[in-house]
Amino acid sequence: MEKIKIFLCATLCLPVFMVVMTSCNDENYLCYDENYSGLYFTNDTMRYSFGVTPAEVRTMEYRIPVALMGKPSDSDRTFSYRIEMEHTSAEYGVQYEIREPVIRADSILGYIPIVLNRDELKGDHKSGYVRYRLDIRLVKDNQFTPTLSPADEVCVLYFDNAVEQPNWLDADGNKIWTEYRFGKWHPLKYIKMVEFYQQIANIQPETYKNMVEIYGEYLEKVPYGDPHTYMTIMKKYVYKPMYDYFNDPANKADIESLYPDFPFDFPDPYNWIAPMS
Repeated sequence: MEKIKIFLCATLCLPVFMVVMTSCNDENYLCYDENYSGLYFTNDTMRYSFGVTPAEVRTMEYRIPVALMGKPSDSDRTFSYRIEMEHTSAEYGVQYEIREPVIRADSILGYIPIVLNRDELKGDHKSGYVRYRLDIRLVKDNQFTPTLSPADEVCVLYFDNAVEQPNWLDADGNKIWTEYRFGKWHPLKYIKMVEFYQQIANIQPETYKNMVEIYGEYLEKVPYGDPHTYMTIMKKYVYKPMYDYFNDPANKADIESLYPDFPFDFPDPYNWIAPMS
């Protein structure tokens, strides 16, 4: 009977002993690393295109995220980096600039702010768009140490000003752009189309939510290029505002300064004339 009691006592006490030991080990581990400040990119490759960003937006601050391995601070902190020129094709002060990197107070997340200059991104829809590359490496300083291997301490940012024709397909699987509705294809037309489309969210939020489920956030999924289910909404809030914008003499000089090849041929959506088949 005594042996049974001793056995039961040992069996019941063992988990408690293990918990105490585990907790103690965890506590020691945390204490050992509490002054360590490691830094790493959360992504090794990132991409940005001005794409259908409103034409009036000529610069964009793109933030490359980093994360801290260690304790947050009660004040903002900066950290060090360098540009790897061997693979970088973008030119500082022309296509991009870099503002001071920061990790905010009481946070383990930070970023490197890259200001991209749309006006200096070369290429167009006729000749093709230039894709720029920017390689950034984290560098050890008196506050932070990159946590990954040297080969993994670099983040590559690709960026351009490409605006591709949406992948609307006809019944035969060919790309379609209905000219009797929109005139000849031009990137600015798609930019303004998406801009006015997204404004529906402020006018009829539930309707916009349903439209996004069908057509996508950027009208990239419109079946046959024909949003017939919501055509009344599209005419009122998208196509008619586009017609007014492109035909307003006050906008002509600005449009031509940014897009000298723009064809002013966007038709009135309430007077569409389909070609005879």
